[in-house]
Amino acid sequence: MSRTIPAQGIHNQEPLPVEVARYWNSLLAPYMKSSYGKALFQLVSTLALYALGWYLMYRSLEVSYWLTLLIAIPTTGFLVRLFIFQHDCGHGSFLPSRRANDIVGFFLGVLMLTPFKYWRRTHAIHHGGSGDLDRRSFGDIETLTVEEYLALSPGKRLGYRVYRNLFVLLTIGPAFQFLIKHRFPYDIPRSWKREWYSVMWTNLVAVGLFLVGWKLVGLKSLLMVQLPITLMAGAGGMWLFYIQHQFEDTYWERHEEWSFHKAGIEGSSFYDLGPILHWFTGNIGYHHIHHLASRVPNYKLRKCFKDLPELHEVTVLSIPKSFHCATLKLWDEEHKSLVGFRHLKTAEA
Repeated sequence: MSRTIPAQGIHNQEPLPVEVARYWNSLLAPYMKSSYGKALFQLVSTLALYALGWYLMYRSLEVSYWLTLLIAIPTTGFLVRLFIFQHDCGHGSFLPSRRANDIVGFFLGVLMLTPFKYWRRTHAIHHGGSGDLDRRSFGDIETLTVEEYLALSPGKRLGYRVYRNLFVLLTIGPAFQFLIKHRFPYDIPRSWKREWYSVMWTNLVAVGLFLVGWKLVGLKSLLMVQLPITLMAGAGGMWLFYIQHQFEDTYWERHEEWSFHKAGIEGSSFYDLGPILHWFTGNIGYHHIHHLASRVPNYKLRKCFKDLPELHEVTVLSIPKSFHCATLKLWDEEHKSLVGFRHLKTAEA
């Protein structure tokens, strides 16, 4: 199998989109097969670890709440890992059966307070238009161009700055998203009936679990254990989703020039977290592969990356480098670069 994307004609022009699609599909197709064995082992073992962490947090309340919060760190990691399994279910990649993916995805969504079908549809919109300046919509972190920001009123500029503030993103943002907006997603059409049913059923089951937990351990203990997990997991998930598209040389184009595969390989990073954090985050750091082929399950992403050198020519973010990326807020269309607010002095001049 050739590993060179064929050129279009004798003038060495850009290859046709269909040729690019065939090229990447031929490379990635062997990794798109789901496995009941691997998926169920991941699911059962991680659920057991999460339940153990939750129980230890509850028992530690008798000793010290600082100890409870310390145990919350790995317990939160287990919940983030479970959320990635739900994420795979949404793409139909975690288990071979669509029905099995829907069932597992729904119940994992209850744990993360994320209505499965609502999240699946908005996330699919993100994948379908990631990097397209003319199709910024559901599932995206709002990103304005320099020109769009400069055209705003002072009040709206302040609102955008607050929205893009890292503290707000990792504290108020997750609390609002997971505790409030997922209970009533006001921004989706009423015609999305399956998604609204998913919201209602998720709310109903979540309330039922809450009442059971209240009965078993008491309201105070329940909140002291569950709230830190939910908020920390939400912050972790928000950070992962944010940082893997928000780096200096990311990809944004107007729709006429936009390419799905360029958006995947150029607009998504490889977040090099190391083996332990890759495990806790379900290998979502291999984000460029995920955007090229969302049907590759999390348990095959690492092997896919290792086997295919073509996937190594991508923006690599280390943890220290990713912190710098958090200062980048606006897309400069002229220079094709994500920039910070300091860049505005040059732009306005």
